[in-house]
Amino acid sequence: MGRRERRHARDVLGLQEVWADGDENLAGWLAQRLGMHWTWAASDSPQKWQHRIGDPTIDFGNAVLSRWPIAERDVARLPAAGGPDDGRLALYALVDAPSHPAPFFTTHLNADLHESAVRCAQVTALARFIAERRGAGPFPPVVTGDYNAWPDSDEMRLLGGCRTAPAVPGQVLLDVWEYADPAAPWATWDAANPYVARTFEPSVRIDYIHVGPPGPDGLGHVRSVRRAGDGPVDEVGVWPSDHAAVVAELATGNW
Repeated sequence: MGRRERRHARDVLGLQEVWADGDENLAGWLAQRLGMHWTWAASDSPQKWQHRIGDPTIDFGNAVLSRWPIAERDVARLPAAGGPDDGRLALYALVDAPSHPAPFFTTHLNADLHESAVRCAQVTALARFIAERRGAGPFPPVVTGDYNAWPDSDEMRLLGGCRTAPAVPGQVLLDVWEYADPAAPWATWDAANPYVARTFEPSVRIDYIHVGPPGPDGLGHVRSVRRAGDGPVDEVGVWPSDHAAVVAELATGNW
C-alpha cells in the first residue's frame, strides 16, 4: 500500500461497483491490505457489468470496510421502477465503534441521465430502509453512495428531506458537502478525469455522504469534507477511478 493510499485511509468506507470472482473479492483484498473488517452484498442482476467487461462469471455489488467489527448487516433490493433492472441495492452495516455503535449505509442507483423518476423510487426505498435500521442510539445514520444524480435533482432533495417533503416523514439526512469550503474542488464526475472526458458529459457532483442531524453534544456533526482520488496516482498518469471519492470527518466523541 503506497503512501497516497494510506494517507486517505479512513475509519469506515462505503464502496460501490465492487468486483468478485469466486474467492477473489476486491473489498476483501482492500480490507486485508488496510487491516479492516468488511462486508459486501452482490447484485442479483449483474449482467450489465458482466457484458461491459466480457466476463459472465464476475459478481458485482456494494461493500463496507470498517476499522471496527461489524455487529449487524442487512441488504435492501432497490426497485427498478420501470428502468433497467441492474439489481441495485443498499447495504447496511452497524459498526461496533467504541462508545457509540454507528449505523452505516452505502448504495448505488441507476445511472442514465433521464432516470430521475427511477432514482426517486430507489431513494424512497433507501430512506425507508434507513429508518428501519438506524436504531435509537445517539450516533446519527451515515449514508454513502454513487447516486448518479445532480445535487439539485428531485431524488437528492427527496433523500435530504430539508428542501422538499422527506421520503420518510420526519427523517432528514444532511449532505455533508454543505460544510465544504465553497472554493474547494467539488465535482466527483470530473471532466478533467480522462475516463469522464471520453463521455463528453459535464463535470458534476454525483457521489455523496449524508448524515442525520447531530446527536447529543454534536455527536456526528461534520468537521470537514473534501474530495480524494481526484488525480493520477503514478507517473504514467493512471487515475484510480472514473469517480472521485468524498471524504468526511465526523465528530465521534471519545473514539
